[in-house]
Amino acid sequence: MHYRDLHNDLIAANMGITLDRYLLRTFLASGLFGLFCATMGYLAMSLPSLPLFHIGIYNVFGVSMPELVLTETAVTILRVVAAGVIFVLATDAAYLFFLYYPSLLAKNRATRINLLLHNAVSYMYALRRGGAQMVTIFRSISENAAIYGEVVHEFRRVVRDTDYFGYDLITALRHLQETTPSEKLQEFVQDLISVIESGGDVLTFLETRVRVYQEDARFEQKTFLSMLQMAAESYVALFVAGPLFIIIVMVIMGFVSSAPVLQLSIVIYLLVPIGSLFFILAIDAVSIKTETVERYTETKWLHEFSDVRVDKQAGSEPLFRRLERYDRMKAFRSFLRHPFQAFLIEPNRTFYVTVPVALAYVLLTLLATPAYPDAEIVVDVLDDHLIVALLIVLLPFGIFHQFWRKKVTELEASIPEFLNRLSGINQVGLTLAQAIQVLVKADLGVLTYEIRKIQRDIEWGASVQEALVRFEVRIRTPTIARMVTLITTASRMTGDIGEVLNIAARDAAISENLKRERRSEMFIYTAIVYLVFIVFLFVVAVIDIQFLSVLAEINALTAGDSIAGPVPLGNTPIITFERLLYHGCLIQAIFSGLIAGQMGEGSLRAGVKHAAVMLIIALVVFTAVI
Repeated sequence: MHYRDLHNDLIAANMGITLDRYLLRTFLASGLFGLFCATMGYLAMSLPSLPLFHIGIYNVFGVSMPELVLTETAVTILRVVAAGVIFVLATDAAYLFFLYYPSLLAKNRATRINLLLHNAVSYMYALRRGGAQMVTIFRSISENAAIYGEVVHEFRRVVRDTDYFGYDLITALRHLQETTPSEKLQEFVQDLISVIESGGDVLTFLETRVRVYQEDARFEQKTFLSMLQMAAESYVALFVAGPLFIIIVMVIMGFVSSAPVLQLSIVIYLLVPIGSLFFILAIDAVSIKTETVERYTETKWLHEFSDVRVDKQAGSEPLFRRLERYDRMKAFRSFLRHPFQAFLIEPNRTFYVTVPVALAYVLLTLLATPAYPDAEIVVDVLDDHLIVALLIVLLPFGIFHQFWRKKVTELEASIPEFLNRLSGINQVGLTLAQAIQVLVKADLGVLTYEIRKIQRDIEWGASVQEALVRFEVRIRTPTIARMVTLITTASRMTGDIGEVLNIAARDAAISENLKRERRSEMFIYTAIVYLVFIVFLFVVAVIDIQFLSVLAEINALTAGDSIAGPVPLGNTPIITFERLLYHGCLIQAIFSGLIAGQMGEGSLRAGVKHAAVMLIIALVVFTAVI
């Protein structure tokens, strides 16, 4: 079969489309793309003014070449032939891309499967320790796609094959081994099949494999840190030192000849932003990060039935209306009493306030700005206010996100100790609810307050599982979500979950050590980003103060009163060069801050505060110093 590899990639990528339909879409999309490129190429060649090209090879042998005079018909034929060549090349390129695209998705899925496989195996171990059969374990884990991500989609194939296709467990596992894109999952399934067929102890196998995967996480972390070190050095060379060198060369060119404003604008407004975006995407693609998790909670509705008599008391209608009004105003009153608490829980809510304020500030600035005759002066007046408006949006979000991240970091740092104590108390003989009641009196830092909330929910009638799920919904982090899922599932199956809690505690401790190691290592790279930005800003400021400003004064004294407008550098006003340098620093500040957050904390949201700080530094330097 010619498309056998494509068929396997479609299954591994979990695209949910048959081979025939995908090929049909591929042929159609490739043909349309080729037709579009050929049409655009023909129209471009039909333009009246095209650049002339000549071969710069000296005719040292004196060979006479015939002179060719192209008629209008010949030119048209050449355009049609060139358009046909473009159609073939573009169609073939699009066709090859669509053939390769499923393999890219499969590799991406393999990375995400490897990321969460050890957590899924821990969950399987917890259920197996409770006495669950393997099919029941696969069926249970298939219901937690929001927690274990792509691993669940793989195990759902086992459930599908056994429940709907009539396969036995071994055949379903072999089918999974053949279709999964993850080599780590292939090895796990192969070993699991061997243990089941040989009659070995599956519980011991799962426990051993959990420990092996925990050690693999350490190795992957060290490999990633080495890669990130190389990426930081590449960023400094390509997107800081490179643009800075180009800027210096172009300023010197403007001094001795005509100023290359267009080339400098392309470097500042296109090369640096696009290159930085590609760098951010590359770092994000290879980063070791956890997927976002969601928990869907159930709502219980109270229904009235026709056969149940309802007693209505006279005069109670106003009380119900008052209760409804109270429920509607409760959230608003809570916000008025604690206005910042809503932003600390969800930092994205700051945009509901800051974006309208920033837009109003920009509108008032535009209305208050007089009509200057020179566009350069208008841009010079407005760009500072636009940066202030941008800071109005970024700075509050960065501050509240930092407070939220600090709280979550402290909570997750207390999770291993919480699980260890919970395990010890459970092994003594107390139930999970009694263990939580004992831990209320323990000092676990920020987590103590949340444990009190869990205990309060239990006292008010909620089960231990419901109280833990509410705790997870309040915090909403992947680590806590997986911990809660593991504990609640194990506690439903057996009361003796001490060993399960030990596994969860070791997993949480290893994850926390890896996070702490990454934070310490990434702090160096964050400092490097700040240092290179300050160096960039310092060099640009020196060029502006020691070169452009002095040159403007010399030109003004030499020309006297003959210059009515801005002082030029070559054929370009110096104010234009100053504006380009200023905007270059602002663009570097934004993208350097985002890259600092991406490398240092693995999140662009964490880089917003760095971008705001660097924008403030650039704004102060260019408005107060220069």
